[in-house]
Amino acid sequence: MKALVYRRSIPRYLLSSFFSKIQRKRFHHLVTPLKLEDVPFHPARPSWAAIKVTLCGICGSDINLLKGAESMLLEPYASLPMVLGHEIVGTIETAPAESGLSAGQRVVIEPVLDCACRELPPCRFCARGEYNLCENFLSGALALGSFLGFNQAASGGMAEQTAAHPSKILPVPDSLSDEDAVLVDSMASVAQPILENFPESKDTVLVYGAGVLGQHAVRVLRSLGFAGRLVVVARHGFQADMAKAGGADTILRSPSRKELAKALGGVFVPTTMGGGNVEGGADVVFDCVASPRTVQEGLLALRARGRYVMIGTAGTLSGVDFSSLWFRELVMTGSASYATALWQGERVRTYQVCLDLLASGRYPTAGLLTGLFTLGDWKKAFQSAFDKAGSGSMKAAFDLR
Repeated sequence: MKALVYRRSIPRYLLSSFFSKIQRKRFHHLVTPLKLEDVPFHPARPSWAAIKVTLCGICGSDINLLKGAESMLLEPYASLPMVLGHEIVGTIETAPAESGLSAGQRVVIEPVLDCACRELPPCRFCARGEYNLCENFLSGALALGSFLGFNQAASGGMAEQTAAHPSKILPVPDSLSDEDAVLVDSMASVAQPILENFPESKDTVLVYGAGVLGQHAVRVLRSLGFAGRLVVVARHGFQADMAKAGGADTILRSPSRKELAKALGGVFVPTTMGGGNVEGGADVVFDCVASPRTVQEGLLALRARGRYVMIGTAGTLSGVDFSSLWFRELVMTGSASYATALWQGERVRTYQVCLDLLASGRYPTAGLLTGLFTLGDWKKAFQSAFDKAGSGSMKAAFDLR
């Protein structure tokens, strides 16, 4: 089968990192250790279902890898060589008996490789339905790695075929198009921390970043009934327009701290050096970028005992002043992909919540999927994701139909 394969090469990884820092908006395919290859297909385990891939989205984690910008601490949680791609819509080809799945069924794949996938008894987190925090990502019947698409054995969806454990396969509702279904993974990565940190009805919420994660944050909050004030910081004009269409009250474009304080109902407090402080402000910040700047501004934007939630993935953060964290007794938390969450007194599966919202017709998806590419056009696909301003890209995906 045709597949995009990422192979181990420390020199190429370092070159990708070097050139991406010089030209941040350019995909340097000549040095990146990614190639379109013909490789054999076989399910990672005999008990897995074989799936013909229809669409596979490009995730920010894929982009970070190709930029040579992944955290070195996360190296053990992937194994090479690997077929990339975990935002998958496909059709069942073959499925184990008694799996409840049948050939021809349209499905999405939840890509977390937990204890069930590794044929191990459930760890303490998997037993609670918190399998995104599985303690056995480095053991069991599979190679090292926490995600399908970042695992040598469990190949991803940037290929003509893939496979998955039956527990990780969810049927796509008949009313949901493939183009909307491919959004479920990026949506779930935002819905998980929102379900776990849902704001009070009278709260002021700041969403920092208006790429696809920020757009999902606005839409998930509104679709789940948040009626409070919703402020979004957007970098580009098309992102600002999309945030407004999704339900944001106020959109700021790269604001100063004074502008941020005013929009949040806080007070700007000048300082001799350091750009000023903010007194009062947001009750919750959902940081969908997680850069040194957004972490800094997010912490400053919170009122006392506010909550900062990191949705974007960060590695090393340099130059961030964390004094607000202790001075205002803030709560700061991260979020690792998706699993289940407590919502209105019940434990719900986040992926299923997102599928249901997408199929309900109450979730505005227009403009979220902005580009479909063949595998043969992989260089153009990644270039569009690297240069979002130039391409107007929100979410790009590979189309294997």
